[in-house]
Amino acid sequence: MRPVALLLTALIAAGGLAAQTPADTGVTVIRAGRVFDSERGVLTGPQEILVRHGAIIAIGASVKAPEGARVVDLSAYTVLPGLIDAHTHLLYLEDPKAGLTLEGIKAVTVEGTPLRALHGAARARTFLAAGITTVRDLGNGGEFGDVALRKAIEDGSVDGPRMITSGPGLSPPGGQFPGLVPGYESIAAGEYRIVKGPEDAALAVQENVTFGAKVIKVYSNNTPNPGSLSPAELDAIVATARRLGVRVAAHATDDAAIWRAAMAGVNSIEHGYQVADSTLKMMAERGVYLVPTDIDTALGRRYVERSGGGPEMLAGLNGFLQSEHDRLRRAVKAGVPIAAGSDMYIDLGGPQGTEAKQVLFSYIQAGLTPVQVLQAATINDARLLGMEGRIGTLKPGRYADIIAVEGDPLADFAAMNRVVFVMKGGTVYLSQ
Repeated sequence: MRPVALLLTALIAAGGLAAQTPADTGVTVIRAGRVFDSERGVLTGPQEILVRHGAIIAIGASVKAPEGARVVDLSAYTVLPGLIDAHTHLLYLEDPKAGLTLEGIKAVTVEGTPLRALHGAARARTFLAAGITTVRDLGNGGEFGDVALRKAIEDGSVDGPRMITSGPGLSPPGGQFPGLVPGYESIAAGEYRIVKGPEDAALAVQENVTFGAKVIKVYSNNTPNPGSLSPAELDAIVATARRLGVRVAAHATDDAAIWRAAMAGVNSIEHGYQVADSTLKMMAERGVYLVPTDIDTALGRRYVERSGGGPEMLAGLNGFLQSEHDRLRRAVKAGVPIAAGSDMYIDLGGPQGTEAKQVLFSYIQAGLTPVQVLQAATINDARLLGMEGRIGTLKPGRYADIIAVEGDPLADFAAMNRVVFVMKGGTVYLSQ
């Protein structure tokens, strides 16, 4: 044991094993070359940002810092608020060749919640490295494994983004595991909170909040299964969530499911692939956000390759991408607020956080401007999460969630793939 202990000590000292990053409680001055003002949607000239005890204290052309403050020179870079991903699954990563049912059953019955949480911890670091400092994690985390991971990040045991967790999603029978035969319903119940009527729906919300949920995830329809929650069930969920002070995110992929969820008063529609203009108009009037969990062309082609698809699948992909783009453009035209979220649960061979960030490039391909996309991933996401006064902007009193990229993302959006600095809550996790 002694030689092994000595070897581990040497590796840690040499940087071979990275210990968890200790919280930085000191004072830091960041000198930024350009700063993205997410409220106004503009880049400002050189700015200084004063950070103390994890929060932004001051920002301006020049700030008064106490003697001995650490100075971080980012004068050659563009500084932005930490990015937010409003739809993640840190505890789930699916082999595209296997499919949802087999991979889901494996996650529940073979991997198990404790191991999934450990895997999620490793993936969490990839989100930080990509510049994503806050995520809203929406289910597929076993028996509250997402809550356990959130607590480990909060107490400093694990490096990762700030997490807003839902616990198990509230679903019609079968969850999203198509093909289960009678007698095996409990497998789906290990991944989803199966809802059976309005009274049970209200109880499910109370259970999730009691066990640590900070947002409620519902399946207005549970595609690829054919079920759906009733209007009465959705009404009960939203009413109970409001009483308990949490928001509701609704998986909804077709127009009828979107309409029911939006009419019930959910805060966001996740995916929203097939939606009528009249439904988009209603969403805009009610202030219901759309979280378009889209993929860009590069990731789409990689999915086809890794799943073993041929020319027909590639042609279908192109049609799907065009449909996604059309839906997003129609939503923006209708005035629906857009919040960025990736839903990156497919293993495409790269770091999950890096590939999650590609959702932003899909929005660019749909025709949104770089400003619109960056606002979707900062201030719009913050508003959706009810955290506008804490994240999503670089202003005094906000958490010091700050990233820097090489280049000007408004002129060349590829700069968002060149992250050189990441600070979350005043602690530096990446500095190149």
